[in-house]
Amino acid sequence: MADSVDGLRYERHDHVAYITLDRPEQGNALSPVMHAGIRAIWEEVRDDSWIRAAVITGAGERHFCTGADVARVAGAGGISLGRGPLTDETFWSPRQNRVWKPTICAVNGLVAGAGLQFVVDADIVVAAETATFLDTHVNVGMVGAMENVGLARRLPLGTALRMTLCGRDFRMPAPRAYELGLVDELVEPVDLMDTATEIAQQICRNSPAAVSLSMQAIWQSLEMGYSEALEYSWALSRLHWSHPDFLEGPRAFVEKREPKWAVD
Repeated sequence: MADSVDGLRYERHDHVAYITLDRPEQGNALSPVMHAGIRAIWEEVRDDSWIRAAVITGAGERHFCTGADVARVAGAGGISLGRGPLTDETFWSPRQNRVWKPTICAVNGLVAGAGLQFVVDADIVVAAETATFLDTHVNVGMVGAMENVGLARRLPLGTALRMTLCGRDFRMPAPRAYELGLVDELVEPVDLMDTATEIAQQICRNSPAAVSLSMQAIWQSLEMGYSEALEYSWALSRLHWSHPDFLEGPRAFVEKREPKWAVD
């Protein structure tokens, strides 16, 4: 299955959803007309039990995503038509759409501004060695906010602040991003999608229910103190005890066969 609409390309293969930001002539910049499309895609990823993981990347070799389409922002006089809270306004990333299925971000080229949202909200980041990361919010008179908070969780604070405050004058090459932990796997450009797909398939072989709850335990722990996070993760563990996969996994192991996971 493959669909292409409003600067997005969407495909599904072997339990993996592939989302491509498809505006290479505009640096795969985010346009307001893409908002409804990306929201619909994430809703399908979230709600369709056949899908067990997602990979998001950019079209072409030069850019992953250069952020908001500044020309459109200038023409419209702003980014959003509304003035509501974050949860009512922004739906670009898996976390913003309450997707509790693993997302691999395959960074094929330059990432800037709002494009960093996909990186900081991904579960695993794979990057081509030629990729580059920078933040340009302050260069165009905007506040470095949501993406930058995510950067501060994945990078040393000083580095996150330097990216935020220096703007386009500070570019972080992928090897340095890998050294600092923003990138989890560094590969040759030709190997990018194969590596992202391999990771997605490794995840798909595991219990979807256990994977989802494990993700929630880890991500939600970032919002809590240590003791509270332990209690929350323990509650998720107990919740899973009544799930069929909790018994199927050990049985399959003992019987030396592949498990047959339940479809929720």
